[in-house]
Amino acid sequence: MLSDFNLEGKTALVTGASSGIGKEIALVLAEAGADVAVAARRLDRIEETADEIRGLGRRAVPIQADVSDSQQVDDMVSQATESLARIDILVNNAGISGGGPLVPLPDGEANSQTSRRLADDTWHRVIDTNLSSCMYVNRAVAPQMLERRSGKIINISSTSAILAEPYGSAYQVSKAGMKMLTKTLANEWGQFNINVNAIGPGWFVTEMTGDGLNVPGKYQEAVSNIPLGRLTNLRDLGLLAVYLASPASDWMTGQIIYLDGGETAIYN
Repeated sequence: MLSDFNLEGKTALVTGASSGIGKEIALVLAEAGADVAVAARRLDRIEETADEIRGLGRRAVPIQADVSDSQQVDDMVSQATESLARIDILVNNAGISGGGPLVPLPDGEANSQTSRRLADDTWHRVIDTNLSSCMYVNRAVAPQMLERRSGKIINISSTSAILAEPYGSAYQVSKAGMKMLTKTLANEWGQFNINVNAIGPGWFVTEMTGDGLNVPGKYQEAVSNIPLGRLTNLRDLGLLAVYLASPASDWMTGQIIYLDGGETAIYN
């Protein structure tokens, strides 16, 4: 491996690491040499991720936490820091889907998806899990990075931050907010040698996206809109995260990289 991509001696905290994107990023960071604290709500699943990291010869710290709760976030960061001595790399990945129309659509256009009003708790659950949590974790980790004048932060946004679809207002607003939070923090913390970037994945298959892709015709529709003709692989995301976590990206900050096979090149 090129030394510029080597993460040996570095430590990372990855949220939402019990499955999907977060788990893959945690494993690939470990492959590149990092020790990794992994956090999620499901303790049994996060312990499985930690065991796989240890199998790669790296230290792993499993932490059960709900990142939509700011006190749990503070406790999570304290535990990760105590176990690993510091956090060099932060990956904010925890997220959920959810949405629906803001109000029921007129008769004749109604179906199971469009005949209900968006509930307050649905809106707040999605915003709190996807966006507020990103602020909480950045806020909790930043002081130690600022003190050392060094750090790499990777927020996991989505192509939904710039590609609007009906019935997805809560999710799309949360990811667009993450995009602007990334840019704002890059401007605030750049003078302290902290790089803040985001990855915007396109369509990929995980537990969270599986239901949407199982809608009849949705998989074919998704692939037809991608110039490279396939969905994103989780390893694609892990390798990009290694770049953003490594010295190779020292001159990059405030960027949202859409890893989508070219979809946003057509529609944005």
